[in-house]
Amino acid sequence: MTLVAVAIVVWLAAWALNVALSRGPYAQSRIVHLVVPGIFGLTVLVVWELVVRGLNVPMVILPAPSQIAASFASNLPTIWEDFVQTFAKGALSGYAMGCGAAFLLAIIVDRYDFLRRGLLPVGNFMAALPIVGTAPILVMWFGFDWQSKAAVVVVMVFFPMLVNTVAGLRDTTEMQRDLMRTYGASYSQTLLKLRLPAAMPFIFNGLKIATTLALIGAIVAEFFGSPTQGMGFRISTSVGKLSLDMVWAEIVAAALAGSGFYGAVALIERGVTFWHPSQRR
Repeated sequence: MTLVAVAIVVWLAAWALNVALSRGPYAQSRIVHLVVPGIFGLTVLVVWELVVRGLNVPMVILPAPSQIAASFASNLPTIWEDFVQTFAKGALSGYAMGCGAAFLLAIIVDRYDFLRRGLLPVGNFMAALPIVGTAPILVMWFGFDWQSKAAVVVVMVFFPMLVNTVAGLRDTTEMQRDLMRTYGASYSQTLLKLRLPAAMPFIFNGLKIATTLALIGAIVAEFFGSPTQGMGFRISTSVGKLSLDMVWAEIVAAALAGSGFYGAVALIERGVTFWHPSQRR
């Protein structure tokens, strides 16, 4: 119980430090904005370690962060192979195909109003379908390799991307469209010079949502059939072996991959939509 008491003291001290930084004279500085979440994350790991060690929690219930880190380091080649199979092949390829197809269809839907009225309700229905129901079917259709995982990802990211892009294309005001018509602009000129730039915040919102959905879809699909590698495959087999440290190591790898993917898209968004109020400093 001594370690648990230390964990409580560490938590309270870190809480007081974050409060002091958030209310201090440099609260709005960039360094403080980076330090505060860093302190919070480090505190969670330290408290986690101390509580697990202090209460002697079995590894099959909850391994300590040090055990997870040791498993991650010792199984790095295996984790890398799983990452390539799940993320680089399944998630990334499905993400590119699903978002690209949704973007092109959104332009067509925006051009013809009857498609918007008829297709979007169907899209909302498809988006509500549970992945645990559609993934086994797609695995049976496309086989057990990465192609079936990419198909699941396409289904998951397609409609969120479609809905966001269509909403963005309709975000311009009537006055802006009237001005383009006054200048004699064609539909393609209006689309390229007015509507697509105005829709970029919506498009990137759909792309960022799709980053998390893509990785989740690829991992879940591997639970229903996979070659002898992949994050979902490794998690399911490690659970059967009660190797919870390996399960958490794969979860850490997935979290790092998802966070990096989201951050890369957000960084591209900042460069493309620098003019938008949300990106101004």
